[in-house]
Amino acid sequence: MAQDIIPIELGLPQGDLVTLWAPRWREDGEEWEAFLGDEEDLYAFPDAAHLAAYVRTAEQHDLIDHPAWHTVPALNAPELIPDDDHSYDLVGVPEMVAETPDSWTLSELAEIVGIVRSLADVCELDDVHEVLDSCEGFSLLDQGTLPFSGREGGKLWTDLSETVSEKWDTILDAVDDLVTVPDVDAATLETTAEELAAFHEESAESEAGVDSEGEEIDPVGGSDSEDEDDTEEELGFWGEVGIDPIKIVTSNGEHYTLRCYLDDDPVFLGSNGTIEVFTSPKALARRLAEPGDLADNELADVSTWDEVLTAATAGELEVEVEAANTYVLASLDSDLGEGPDAVDPNQLELAVELLTDAADWSGDDSVGEALATSERLGWLVSYVLKPDPTRMAPSGPFDDEQKTWRGLVDDFEDRLHVN
Repeated sequence: MAQDIIPIELGLPQGDLVTLWAPRWREDGEEWEAFLGDEEDLYAFPDAAHLAAYVRTAEQHDLIDHPAWHTVPALNAPELIPDDDHSYDLVGVPEMVAETPDSWTLSELAEIVGIVRSLADVCELDDVHEVLDSCEGFSLLDQGTLPFSGREGGKLWTDLSETVSEKWDTILDAVDDLVTVPDVDAATLETTAEELAAFHEESAESEAGVDSEGEEIDPVGGSDSEDEDDTEEELGFWGEVGIDPIKIVTSNGEHYTLRCYLDDDPVFLGSNGTIEVFTSPKALARRLAEPGDLADNELADVSTWDEVLTAATAGELEVEVEAANTYVLASLDSDLGEGPDAVDPNQLELAVELLTDAADWSGDDSVGEALATSERLGWLVSYVLKPDPTRMAPSGPFDDEQKTWRGLVDDFEDRLHVN
C-alpha cells in the first residue's frame, strides 16, 4: 500500500532543516519506512526551495523506488514546506520536560519521540534506542496526562525529565551526525527560490488584507438596555441556560440528547460514559418532564439544570436543534474510503467534534490516538479539515483509514442508550 511522502522539519543543533519522510507502507508483502537520503546519510536542506531543487534533479536516493515518488518532483517549492504537525523541535525537548506536563506538551513530545524512533529504526541508531528504552515514560507519552498523574505519575515524569537531562544530547548528536546537506543545481535552485519567494509575498499580502478587512467598528447609537434585550432574544432559552440540544444521525436513525461545556469540558445527558438519547425532540422533552432515573445524570450538576426541568414540567420546553449541533455520522465511512475529495469537510469536522467530546467525557483516549496526525486516519482527517495548498494529498487506497473510522463510530454508538 502506497503511503504519503511527507515534508518534515527537524530542529537540530545545526539548525532547522527540512527533508522527506515516508511513513510505513506495505509493498510486495513487506513493510517499509524511509527518509530522503542515501545509505547512511540523511539528506536535509535549509528550506523548501533547496529541497525542491534537489528532488527535481536527483537520480539516486532511498526514496526513488517509493510507489508515490513520481508525484514529488512535480511539486512546487511551497508544496514542500512542512506543516506545523510535521515540525519536530528536537533541540527544544529539554526545555519542554522542565515544565509540568499538560496534554499539549505530552502530545508534542510524543510526536518528537515518534519521529526519533523512526529515524533510529531506519538508520539503525542503536544508541538512540538505548536512551528511549531506558525510561518507561517515553513509551507512554501518546496516552496523554493519565500515566503522569498522581504520585506514581509524578515519579514517572521526573524519571523522564532526568533521562532527557542526562542523555538527550546522545540523541541530538546521533541524528545531527546523520545529516548531509547535498549540493543542488544552481539554475534549478534559482527557479525554486523564486517560487518560494512569490508564495511568501502572496501570503503576506493576503494576511495584511485579512487584517485590514477584519477590523470592526463599534456600532453607534442604541441604549445598553436595547442591546441586552437583543442579546436575550438571540440567545433563546437554551442559550440562556448554556445547554444545547443536539441531533445525532447514525445508520440506525436520528437521536436527540443534550450537551454542555463546563470549563471547556463536555458534559452529556447521561452518566458513566453512557449517553441517554431519544428518537424525537418531543420524546426528550416528555422524559425531562418526568426525569425518573435521569435525575442523577451528570448534567444535573449544571447550575441551570433545574430551569430545564421546570420548563419541561410546565410543558413549555421546546427542543430545537441548531444546524451547528447536528451531527451526521451515517455514510462518512464510505466517503472516507473514497478519499479526501469525497468527504464533506463540515460534516467531518462536526463528526470529529462529537466523537472527541464523547471520548473526553468518558475518559477514553482512543479517539485522540486514532486522530493524531502521525496515524493514517489522523493524517487523512487533518488534510480534509485543514486545507493547505502546500500539503501533498494523501494517497489511497484508504481501507485502513475507513476501518479505523468505523471502529470509532461503533464505539461511540455503543455509548448511546436509546429511550
